[in-house]
Amino acid sequence: MNEMNLPKHWKKAQLKEIASLRRENIQPEDDLCLNYVGLEHIDSGESQLKRWGNASEVKSTKNRFYPDDVLYGKLRVYLDKAVVAEMEGICSTDILVVTANSKTIPRFLVYLLHTHPLIRHAVATSTGVNHPRTSWNSLGEFTFALPSLPEQRAIAHVLQTIQEAKFTRQREIALERERKAALMEYLFSHGTKGESRKQTEIGEIPESWEVVKLEDVLSYIGNGLTNKQNKVGDGYPVTRIETISDDCINAERVGYVNNLPNDKVEKYRLCYGDILLSHINSEPQLGRAVIFEEEPNFLLHGMNLLRMQANTEIISPFFLNFIFGVYRNRGVFIALASRAVGQSSINQSRMKSLMIPLPSLSEQNIIVNVFRAIDKKTAALEQEGQHLNELFRAMLDELMTGQRSAVPLIDTELPN
Repeated sequence: MNEMNLPKHWKKAQLKEIASLRRENIQPEDDLCLNYVGLEHIDSGESQLKRWGNASEVKSTKNRFYPDDVLYGKLRVYLDKAVVAEMEGICSTDILVVTANSKTIPRFLVYLLHTHPLIRHAVATSTGVNHPRTSWNSLGEFTFALPSLPEQRAIAHVLQTIQEAKFTRQREIALERERKAALMEYLFSHGTKGESRKQTEIGEIPESWEVVKLEDVLSYIGNGLTNKQNKVGDGYPVTRIETISDDCINAERVGYVNNLPNDKVEKYRLCYGDILLSHINSEPQLGRAVIFEEEPNFLLHGMNLLRMQANTEIISPFFLNFIFGVYRNRGVFIALASRAVGQSSINQSRMKSLMIPLPSLSEQNIIVNVFRAIDKKTAALEQEGQHLNELFRAMLDELMTGQRSAVPLIDTELPN
């Protein structure tokens, strides 16, 4: 930052002037009760640690840390991994344990480590081709503008408030998904009418429901376009495995194909209500399914996703998608799959023979409306979380560079 642009009372400083590296090592077996933090436990862009392992799970020398230490991932620093420890424990040697001195507070320090200028500095000072790492000596040279301690607390308070609001949304989303999974399982076996149940080859279901083969309720099932795809946005957008990785169709995770004749375009163009199911994938992703609802409004069916069209005189596509969700939760698709190195697959023949429950269309629609309401609420929460994340990034950039002042908060009662 140019000195002319420094906010009043802010001073130029280097990272090594406000923090130091804790150089305490420990063997995990020396204290098996300690918590263990690896890079996999730190979420990119987050400042709060949400999960961890145990010292008994790891071997070899690790770094020791204590409450209020900042854990910074020095490997592939563009992943932006830095959190404040709220407990004592041990961590990977690919994590730098940084301690704040009297010139700063841990929460301000961790937000400083998340700023774009520091990330760019860390990337520029990393060495190694396959496993690029930075070092404390290199990080310590980073120059920035340092506000007073009261303003640091005010800045940290604003940023932490936004992040806590985002965490609240994330917890609400997790609860909605748990509620949906439990309700799916209940309605699958009990229905909505409170009727008696019968035992079938797929488990207990309401007395009035039938059990049929999947192929009996489909008007179409087929594989996708096999043309070579490119990732550049030129040509017709076409689905990839990643297109449905978030339980919805992600328009940013598509491929593109060129020079298709019109008959192929029409054959593979997705229609409203088409179901895409991941039938070739790793086991955790196998059986993931989504419904195409014309967002985006033009998309072709690509490889490694099975496309199904429901016979709407018999079954609602949304109800069929609900069945697939229950089956995925129960591990039905994993049991149905053939296994190869790194992935599993389900062929069309096995899918067609899959036995599913079939209630009346009216009861299907009741169940569908319940879950569409839950999905709508979850989507709204996810959008709020995204907006809060965007607000956090904007406020981080402005507050940490003095473009926006936190001084008005200094006279209010803030946490230390």
